[in-house]
Amino acid sequence: MIEKIKVLHIVEALGGGVYTYIKDLSIFFGKYNMIFDTTIAYSSKRPEVSNLDLKKELSNGVTLIESDMNKEISLKDFKSIYELTKLCKSLQPQIIHLHSSKAGILGKIVSLFYNKAIVFYTPHGYSFLRKDISFIKKQFYYYIEKFTTKFLGGITIACGDSEFEYGKKMGKALLVRNGINIEYILNKFKPSKVYNQCITIGIVGRISYIKNPWLFNKIALNNPNLNFIWIGDGELRKTISAPNITITGWLNREEIFTYLNQLDIYIQTSLWEGLPIAPLEAMTFQKPILATNIEGNKDIVLHGKTGFLFTNENDIQEYIEILKDTSTRDQMGKAGLKRCMEHFDLNKNFTILKNIYLDCLNKDIQID
Repeated sequence: MIEKIKVLHIVEALGGGVYTYIKDLSIFFGKYNMIFDTTIAYSSKRPEVSNLDLKKELSNGVTLIESDMNKEISLKDFKSIYELTKLCKSLQPQIIHLHSSKAGILGKIVSLFYNKAIVFYTPHGYSFLRKDISFIKKQFYYYIEKFTTKFLGGITIACGDSEFEYGKKMGKALLVRNGINIEYILNKFKPSKVYNQCITIGIVGRISYIKNPWLFNKIALNNPNLNFIWIGDGELRKTISAPNITITGWLNREEIFTYLNQLDIYIQTSLWEGLPIAPLEAMTFQKPILATNIEGNKDIVLHGKTGFLFTNENDIQEYIEILKDTSTRDQMGKAGLKRCMEHFDLNKNFTILKNIYLDCLNKDIQID
C-alpha cells in the first residue's frame, strides 16, 4: 500500500480568482486521493466566503479546515502563526503550499517552527502591485516578499508569466499557469447564429476597486450606441452611472455562462491582476478580449491576435472600432480559443503541479 503524500494548502484570500483556482485544485487532486492526502486551511473572514457552501463547492476528496487569518498585517498574526504551527504539527504535511501574499508571509514564518515540509508559494498577484495603496506601503510589501523569500526560503510557483518574472527576482521560482476546464466550458458555449443588433461588451466579476468600474463606466459613456453588461455585483455598484450599462447582480455559474454567450466582446478593466480566470473563460467562448495593459492581462492577451491591450478610455476607441467588424471578432475569438488550449488547460497545468509535488519528494509514482 502506497503511503499518501500529505499536502497542506494555506489560503487567506479565498475569493474571486483564487477561489476558482482552489476549487478547481480540490477537484483535480480529489481524484488522486489514493496518492495525495490534501487539506485546505482557509480564512472564513473574507466577505466573499460567507455566502459560499465550501463543502458543497469543493471536492469531497479533500479536507477543509477553517483558520483564523486576517487580510492586513496586525498583532493578530501572532495568533494565526501559532494556530497554523499547531495545525502543521498535527497533520505532519510533507508539502505546504501557500496561496496569496498574506498566507505566504504567515506560512513562511510557520516553517521556522515546523521544518519537515517543502514549502511552495503562489502569490496570485503580488500585493506590491496593488493600486489602492500608497507608494510607501507598496515598498513595504515588496521588501517583505523579498526578505521572507531570501531568509525563510520557499519556492515560488507563479500563476502567470509576469508573476514568474517577479518571482525569479525574489528567489527560486517555477511557472504553473492558471487554467480552466476547457472541455467543461466548451460544453456551455452556444455559438449564436444571429448577431446582436447592437455590439455588446461585458465583464465578469465583483464591482470592486481592483476591477476599476470607473474606467468601465467612462468607456460606456464614450460609446452610447453600444450595450455594456457587468456580470456580477459589488460594493462599488454606485460608481456605474452610464445608461447603457446593465448590472446583472450576483449569478450562479450557469447564469454567468448564459450572459457570456451573449457578449460580442469581453473587456477586462482591472488595475492589477495575478492571472485572471474570467477572460480565459471568455476566450474559450471565442470572444475577443479588450484588456488593460497590466501584469496578468498581458500574459493572456496577444495584442492584435486574440484582442487588444489598452491603457485608458481614449486609446481603446480605435480597438472598439476594429472589433465592430464581425469577421475580425470571429478570427480573434478562434485564436483566443487556440491559445487557451495551448497554455491555459487546467488539467495539463495541474498535472505539471502534481509532478512538481512528486519530483520534490523523489516519488516515482505512475498516475494517469
